Amino acid sequence: MPYVLLGAAIILEIIATTLLKASEGFTKLIPTLFCIVFYVLCFYSFSKALLNINLGVAYATWCAGGIVATTIISALIFGQKINGIGVIATILIVAGCVLLNLFGTSGH
Repeated sequence: MPYVLLGAAIILEIIATTLLKASEGFTKLIPTLFCIVFYVLCFYSFSKALLNINLGVAYATWCAGGIVATTIISALIFGQKINGIGVIATILIVAGCVLLNLFGTSGH
């Protein structure tokens, strides 16, 4: 269940971050309101996941999931470009997260 909550936090953060871009600096009311709601739900889910997951592992996983997904979303939805170095960096982020989850901590 803790990893389900962490997964929910990641998904909610991705939605909130996408809405943050769509809010255009909090100048558009509807995206701004939904952005705030999704961030609140994200942090609530993340806080519940932290009851059973090591903070370092949870935070690294949360950040890596968000970085990878928002990189893809920024390219697909907002037409932003990513170069080869960006792709390599994203792969390294995922690799680092996997290594941290497998070997980087000694439990809760």
